[in-house]
Amino acid sequence: MPYSPNFVDGIAVVVALYIVSRLVAKKPVGPLPPGPKPLPLLGNMLDMPQSHEWKTFAQWGDRFGDICSVSMLGNTYVILNSSKHAFALLDKKSAIYSSRPTIPMGGELVGWNRTLVLLPYGNNFREYRRLIFQLIGSRKNMERFQPIVDNATRDFVLDLAQTPEKLVKHIQNCAGAIILMMSHGYQIQGENDQFVATVDEAMEQFAVSTSAGAFMANIFPALVHVPAWFPGASFKKTAAAWRATLDEMCDKPHEWVKKQMAAGTAIPSFTSDALEGGVTPERELLIKNAASSLYAGGADTTVSAIQTFYLAMTLHPEIQERAQAEIERVVGMDRLPSAEDRDNLPYVEAIFRETLRWNQVAPLAVPHVLIEDDVYEGYHFPKGTIFIANVWKMLHNLETYPDPLAFNPDRFIASPGHAPEVDPREMVFGFGRRICPGLQLADSSVWITIAMSLAVFRVEKPVVNGTPVEPDTEFTTGTVSHPPPFECVVKARNAKAEALLQHVAVERAQAKAQR
Repeated sequence: MPYSPNFVDGIAVVVALYIVSRLVAKKPVGPLPPGPKPLPLLGNMLDMPQSHEWKTFAQWGDRFGDICSVSMLGNTYVILNSSKHAFALLDKKSAIYSSRPTIPMGGELVGWNRTLVLLPYGNNFREYRRLIFQLIGSRKNMERFQPIVDNATRDFVLDLAQTPEKLVKHIQNCAGAIILMMSHGYQIQGENDQFVATVDEAMEQFAVSTSAGAFMANIFPALVHVPAWFPGASFKKTAAAWRATLDEMCDKPHEWVKKQMAAGTAIPSFTSDALEGGVTPERELLIKNAASSLYAGGADTTVSAIQTFYLAMTLHPEIQERAQAEIERVVGMDRLPSAEDRDNLPYVEAIFRETLRWNQVAPLAVPHVLIEDDVYEGYHFPKGTIFIANVWKMLHNLETYPDPLAFNPDRFIASPGHAPEVDPREMVFGFGRRICPGLQLADSSVWITIAMSLAVFRVEKPVVNGTPVEPDTEFTTGTVSHPPPFECVVKARNAKAEALLQHVAVERAQAKAQR
């Protein structure tokens, strides 16, 4: 379970020994960026927020500058609150800024360091990325998978039309259907597919286990060595249970592909193509983990983005109406929008970009760690310094995005006296050699879901006793941030939309019958 402040004496002894070990660590030879004043021994541990860290870090940025630092038990953390510094360090100097820090609970104990998101920089990291890039790393490579994305999204709108109260479940199934078909050639088995359920559970555990404030082991790495039976070490049992979930997420789809290949019925996919012709056990493990990285990296983040879109539409019927008028003018009501329509739907594109900006799915990205000493703008960063890119702050900077808390697609539309604001995709997918390798898939799948949803649905606030129910907009904390649970009414927006949904249903049924 997450950390409780009731420490036992034995844990305190381990912590004390850890503090002593840090005191003899190498000290920086030059100044660090400014930040909150540290306490002796503890550093800034008591200053660190327990949730929604990006908001506190943004406040520090306003006080100390766009680049500031804190320390905890001898570890140095540098917070980058502007894209200028993030690009200068994480991108332009990516050769030395591309590794990952040790996250004891989520990485070592649960095991997420086997996947790309927490994998240290090195040969395996480069091979994971090479394999994924060959699959979907460019728009050209992504084009061959567009029919998979389109078909899964058509199924999504049909399912949502039938049971709109299951919005989140349908979003999860759509994301899972797309990525599992690409990664493993697997067709999901209905609403409660076990593979989809497992990855959703694993990703919830990832978000908690990698958060600094959730488990004290992420602050005191020495606690990793405490035996599970030791008083106060219940986190070890939690880690073991969550590791089993991760094992299941990685192993079961992989074994399913091997069985299909043995039977001669495998659908071509990332995994089957990589295994074709036989591989060594070491190579097979790499392929399995790379496939799991692809699935895990896209499933939860895509779900969060599409949930954010539906929350924004619940709040802004006027934005829906404007987008729907554009779709009717460009596409008509005889078919659903397609990727080929994208360049001709600038307002839909603006909604897509504002969805990514309004609530960044990974507000702090995932930290980078410096692998050798470096100097930047007069500051000295010792090897091992951990860099946190506060992407939320970058996307809510008043100078870059006026009225940043408002959901306003017009900020991306050129008008007299107004140039389009910075495309958030420059920041939301990360920086340097750690940029998301699945960004083309995310870009394609989120956009088409937004376009198809706008074409056929009207999203409204529920009304209780004559009063509209206002949704909460306090997004969740954690490595991946989601909208809070909210209610909305989703229905066909007019008779033409109902007819279009019926037409699509017939087409999808015929296509499935022919398979």
